[in-house]
This record gives sequence, C-alpha cells and structure tokens, in this order.
Amino acid sequence: MRILTLRDLEMAGARGTAALYPSQTKIMVGMATCGLASGAQEVYDALLNEVSRQGVDAVIRQVGCIGWCCKEPLVDVLSPGKPRITYGEITAKRVPKIVEALAQGEIVKEWAIGRLDGDENLIEGTKRSYLADDAQVQVMNQVPLYKEIDLFKDQVRIVMRNCGIIDPRSIDEYIARGGYLALYKALNEMSPEEVIEEITRSGLRGRGGAGFPTGLKWKFTRQSKGDTKYIICNADEGDPGAYMDRSVLEGDPHTVIEGMIIGAYAIGASEGYIYVRAEYPLAIEMLTIAIQQAEEYGLLGQNILGSGMDFQIKLSMGAGAFVCGEETALMASIEGRAGEPRPRPPFPAQSGLWGQPTNINNVETWANVPVIVARGGDWYARIGTETSKGTKVFSLVGKITNNSLIEVPMGITLRQIIYGAGGGIADGREFKAVQTGGPSGGCIPAELIDLPVDYEQLTQAGSIMGSGGMIVLDDRTCMVDLAKYFFTFLKGESCGKCIPCRLGINRMQKILTDITEGRGKEGDIELLEQLAVTVKGASLCGLGQTAPNPVLTTIRYFRDEFEAHIKEKRCPAGVCRELIEYSIDAEKCTGCGRCVRVCPQEAIVGEKKKPHVLDPALCIKCGACYEVCKFGAVVLS
Repeated sequence: MRILTLRDLEMAGARGTAALYPSQTKIMVGMATCGLASGAQEVYDALLNEVSRQGVDAVIRQVGCIGWCCKEPLVDVLSPGKPRITYGEITAKRVPKIVEALAQGEIVKEWAIGRLDGDENLIEGTKRSYLADDAQVQVMNQVPLYKEIDLFKDQVRIVMRNCGIIDPRSIDEYIARGGYLALYKALNEMSPEEVIEEITRSGLRGRGGAGFPTGLKWKFTRQSKGDTKYIICNADEGDPGAYMDRSVLEGDPHTVIEGMIIGAYAIGASEGYIYVRAEYPLAIEMLTIAIQQAEEYGLLGQNILGSGMDFQIKLSMGAGAFVCGEETALMASIEGRAGEPRPRPPFPAQSGLWGQPTNINNVETWANVPVIVARGGDWYARIGTETSKGTKVFSLVGKITNNSLIEVPMGITLRQIIYGAGGGIADGREFKAVQTGGPSGGCIPAELIDLPVDYEQLTQAGSIMGSGGMIVLDDRTCMVDLAKYFFTFLKGESCGKCIPCRLGINRMQKILTDITEGRGKEGDIELLEQLAVTVKGASLCGLGQTAPNPVLTTIRYFRDEFEAHIKEKRCPAGVCRELIEYSIDAEKCTGCGRCVRVCPQEAIVGEKKKPHVLDPALCIKCGACYEVCKFGAVVLS
C-alpha cells in the first residue's frame, strides 16, 4: 500500500489502532535487549502455550523497553475497559498463574507493580482512557499508577513516547500514535526554511554530547553548495553503561526514520545513513524492518507522499570503535576508510561524506524532530531551562536501586534523578558521586547533589552531558581506581592518530596505575593536571579533548583520596588490592566456617566454633571472606 494522502495515513492508523487496542485481551512482553537478557523470550513462549492451553481469548504481542529495566522481564495485560497492568520480574513458571487469573478477570497482586488508566498521543495532543466502568476496575486500583511510582513521577516522555507501547515491527501502530503526520505536515504545509525555523525556535540541541543547536546546524548544511547532500544518524553508542539510543531503535525505529526524512526535506538531502554498532543486532533488525515498511508505504524512496521528494536511507554497521562516535571518524568509516578523525574546518556541513555537505545528529535528536514539527517549536521550548530545552534520556546505572532508562526535563536536579527516579543508593549505602557523560565525562560529588542537569551546569561542574549515561557511585568506590578504569578504556579506544592523545592518555593511565598499585610519588597529582591540560588543548578530536575530564574532576573533588594513595599508601575505599590487607578479629570470629568455604586460596584455617586465622602470604585479596562474614570478624585495613 502506497500512502499519498492524509486519508491513506488515516486508514493505516485505523489498522494500527485496532492492533493497539483490540477487542480481546492483549498481553505485551518487553522484548528489547534488556528483557531478552532477563528471559523474556522464555516468558513469551510460555504465554503462547498457556493461553492456548487454558483457552483464553487473548493476543500476545512484543513491545520495546519501557525503561523499567530492573524489573525485567515485564509483562503487560490490557483487557477491554480495564487498566493496563504491568507485572514485573516474571518467569516462565509464573505465567500459568497470570493467565489463570486473567481467565477469571482478576490480577496477581503480588507481581503487579504498576498500572496505566490511559495513554497520550503526543503528536496529536489527545488522551485515551482505558476505563469503561470504574466499578469493574476497583480491585485493580490497588496497583499504583505509573505517575505515583518514583521512577515515573518526574518523567516527560517525548523521545520514548512509544517505547513499550507499540510493536516496533508495526508501522501501522506507529502511524496510529501520530506517526508520519509531522512528515505530512512538513511536506504539504511548510517550506524547508520554515521547518528549520521551527527546529531553531524549539531550542533543540544535539543530544549526542556536544549540544550544538540543531536548527543552526541544519541551516548551515542547507546553505552549503554541493552536488549531493547527506544526512547521518549517529547510532554509534559506545559509552560503558549507556543504552539510550539502542532502546529507542529497538522500541520505536520509525520515529528516527521520520525525523531523518523531515531533516532531509529541510536540508535538501537525497541520501541518508544510519551508522549503528554491529553489537546491536536487535536494533539493526528493527531498523531493517522499519526501512522496508517505510519504502513499501512510499514514505521512503521516490516521490515521498506524492511531493516529488526523493530520499533513501541505508544502514552502515560499525565495528565498535569508540572513536567512530566522533563525526569525522564516523564518516571515514562509512566511506570504507579507517575510523580516524580529521581536522576541522572544513566542518561536515561544508564538506562531509565524500566531500559533500553533510548533517549529522544522533538517535535522540532525530527522535525529537517529529514531535517538534507536529506540536511546534514554542511548545517544545516550554520544557526545560532557558538554555537547555526539552527532555533528556538517561541510562541510570551503577550503585542505584532502580537501574533504568528515564526521560526527564532538562533542569531537573541530580537529587531528583538519583533519589527520585533512581530510588536511592542500593543496599542502603552512602552516595559518593555520579559519573555523567561517559568515559569523557566527569565525576560530580555528593555535595553537588542539588545541581540542575543541563549543558551549562554540568560543564561548570567539570563534566559534560554526553549522550546520557549516568553511573551512580557509592562509598565503596575508589575514585582513583575509577579514573584508571576510564583511562584504560580510552587508551584502548584512542585511534592513535595525534600525539597528544596517543601519548598523553597512555602516560596518564600509567601514572594512575602506579598510584593504585602503591608506586605513586609526590608530584604525580600535579603531573596529571599538567598532562590533562596538554591533552585537552592539543588533541585533534573530542575523544582526546574530553578524555582528561575523569582525572580533572576526581582530583578537583577527591584530592584527599589521591593523597592517601600516594602519601599513606592506603586506599580509603578498600578497593586497590596492593594497598589493602585482610585479617580476622579473633574476638568477633565465631568459627562458623563461611569464610573458609569461599576462600579460593585456602588462606583461612581454623576449627569449627573457634576463631579462624588468615594467612596474608596466601591471601589474594579477593574479598570473598569479607563479603560473606555476618559478624564483622573479617577486617579490611
């Protein structure tokens, strides 16, 4: 079916609506990477078998990640006239009880973790209620609404508006949620310049890390002269602990494709590339399906929506090089060359892919575009802060209770994120710092917990927004060891093209290693600071220019830990093995034998119910005994 008119879009949307809200019960399983890693495929298969066995009238569908990653696998049940109930941490063994309760019109309360009474079509600005009769759903009201749950209270979902709701394999369901209406509006009601003006008015800034104004970048590319213009979606997500882009591509690929088509119209591009990591097979599968569907519907290819516009999108798979997240290295990789950055200017908007004007934005930036065009730049600009508009998607990981994916307005504080959405520090530990911006970001200490999260505030604190990774650290984290970890990562990922990055990162990593292994000496801190300034100022690309951030911020906020390692040969957090010792307090030891059973070196001996002894010559300082002792008898010093 080729879509040419608004009526054609409405017909496709009607089919999608019938699939989103069927006349019988609908069971949805979160089948993104996080769900699959937790056993979602087994749950899905069990649901298929159990629904058939019990003869329940229900359809079973796959959806993307709603962001509640710590509760995977997630199963949602939507029965006509009733709330949508979310079950968390479901296993195949729990499925029969859920289906049995469903057949009786009931829920399994102990596994029900949240409910939705309706949803919002953000593109159209409308809301849909699931409820037919309040009396019918009284028992289900005992399950908290999503907006009553800390994880979701402060969230505003624009980029993730469809994740966990639609089947990412269904273009009709995307259209039912307002998909491609913004494209229709742009092609039929707006000139390219008006589209760029709307994006500019919105205040949208690049979500890949640099925060460059998107509208201005589009304007530069449109004004550049070239035989062919290209647009690129940067989906080369390489930060440890970051998975925002992957989740969007797995849960709602069409929003990125629609954003790119609108961008191509505004810029005058005829070809586009999505540069995605080969390590993201599910994202690649969803994109491949979505591109094929868009081509079949006439939304990609020749004469899009009968407008005369021609545009195609190709996938380019990266091999996982972190440096290819830098735009000039990314373009070199697409061209088949080694992924190395080049000096700028000329900027990609002037001379990019194959020497032609090229516009590059990341997944999240493109996903914002359809909503901005549909609702208007002024609507979007009302969200966020004066200089950082809209929302930001963060992957919240580390020593946090709710490891999750969240989308919150710019300007929200770290406290709201960590103790609100994040549910506080895991295991009741003390919050120490949060690493933002990935390996090239910085560590923000506990005393800045009320810092508003936007581009300028994070920069002033010595960190960056980056693509949106947030790693929460507790009091058991050694900040020197953490800096060493990130520099070890960056050392392996540096392309080695420029001397400041190649030699500077290597030297800084060696100094950090010496400090954590007891070989640190007076002057090392000052030398690290001097090297950081040189690497930051003289490196060719963003990798080297931001690489010193982890060291600069840890020294700035945790200098006492560096000094303890160097002057006292002591690791305050008890992490660096060469600087710690384990022993057993004979007065506290009950002789239970737990430490003996877990010691891999047989370094602990003793009779049952009598104090044990640890031989330091055999101890490899793995910490297993310390973890299992319930009486505080194993002492770390």
